[in-house]
Amino acid sequence: MKQLSGLDASFLSIEDANTYGHVSGLAIYDPSTAPGAYGLEAVKRTLEERMHLLPPYRRRIVEVPFGLDHPYWIEDPNFDLDFHIRHSAVPPPGNRRQLAEMVARIFARPLDRSRPLWELYHIEGLERGWVAQLTKVHHCAVDGVSGTELLTTLLDLAPEPRKVEPPVRRWRPEPIPTQVEMLGRGLLGVAATPRKGFRLGRELLRHLPEVTRTLGFELPGARILDRLVGRRGTQMLSEAATPAPRTLFNGAITPHRRFAFVDLSLDDVKDVKNALGMTVNDVVMGVCAGALRRYLESHHALPVDPLVAMVPVSVRTQAQRDTYGNQVSAMTASLHTDVGDPLQRLERIHESMLVAKERHHALPATLLQDFTQFAPPAVAALAARLAARAQASNWMNPPFNVVISNVPGPRQPLYSAGARLVSNYPISAITNGVGLNVTVVSYMDRLDFGLVSCRELVPDLWDLADSLRDALDELKVAAKAR
Repeated sequence: MKQLSGLDASFLSIEDANTYGHVSGLAIYDPSTAPGAYGLEAVKRTLEERMHLLPPYRRRIVEVPFGLDHPYWIEDPNFDLDFHIRHSAVPPPGNRRQLAEMVARIFARPLDRSRPLWELYHIEGLERGWVAQLTKVHHCAVDGVSGTELLTTLLDLAPEPRKVEPPVRRWRPEPIPTQVEMLGRGLLGVAATPRKGFRLGRELLRHLPEVTRTLGFELPGARILDRLVGRRGTQMLSEAATPAPRTLFNGAITPHRRFAFVDLSLDDVKDVKNALGMTVNDVVMGVCAGALRRYLESHHALPVDPLVAMVPVSVRTQAQRDTYGNQVSAMTASLHTDVGDPLQRLERIHESMLVAKERHHALPATLLQDFTQFAPPAVAALAARLAARAQASNWMNPPFNVVISNVPGPRQPLYSAGARLVSNYPISAITNGVGLNVTVVSYMDRLDFGLVSCRELVPDLWDLADSLRDALDELKVAAKAR
């Protein structure tokens, strides 16, 4: 039995009738490279052989009564692989939009908490004879980096599947604990709360200027305090974050989802990056900013103030590889969507990202984990829902407008039971007040973009996805002309 961290448990706490805590990946395969027949049975055999390398796939949640403490993982005594693998198909011709519509419907269903929190859908009927696999995993079990690790564990570097050594120890399920036992564990957790609170308070006081700047304002006398304690980067840190304006997608979400996907050339992104002396992530942010500006302009809804993006940041160390769970922090940065010239906009985004990174590095990597560890789950869940409703109901502006996440992926081709992985599109979560998420995963020479939104807030999500390619073309032309 292993307890969830506060950060892991927070992804359970946010769930309600309209908000889901799971994330997904849509992998598309070409079966023509498989040495034998490629289908659901081949996928199932691979999972069975490698299940001991995928710990989250056999663990289920056990809650603490009354939300007194964070839940626990146990090895599910009723684990049934057949329950988690589903077979489906799209009607001919099986194009991208038909596939996206099916994915959106599947994604908009919560996972069963009485079982391990994952599902795999094997989807046939696509154009060119390709096959898709949609994997749903709860965010409380994986973050972006550990999700990529799961994928690479399941896949191979060659069409011929590698030989996997059997487990050293036989897997042993755990009995489901009684409510009385879990209540006892919860009471012990409550007893430890003051100690957690003292540690959190000490860290917050130590880094109060950086915390407030990250939230978008500066304490009076913060610069003097910086000089007294000899902090570096004061000038950069003193630039306050731009408050986020309200947009079409910053409202109350419904249970319905839209999903769209597109891939861009990584070489094209690198050409822009090299021409301007920036990073790949700067250009990705610039492409997203250009697409958002185009989309909002087409709806006559572009705010005067620039949009603000929340950017998840992995704080996973080398020693934490293969540990799964969440090791993430976050930073916010202006997208400068108020700037019409694409190169000027990208240059300002580059500067904003430098400021955001400096702020982020000034904070302890574990501060977010410490904060989520301190609050009792029942209180944290209530606070999170009240804050989300306040943002969605126009009582307060959202802290950011959109989530943009860039996850590095494998550069070499991968195979599933011999079928070559063609694309790997991520699908992440949205919440009340922030009804749009853009996540990018690199694979070989491409960037695979997955966009998810609330159907009522962004019904024409494909228009925004198509604008990503237009925004990159615009940057390529402008960079060459410089």
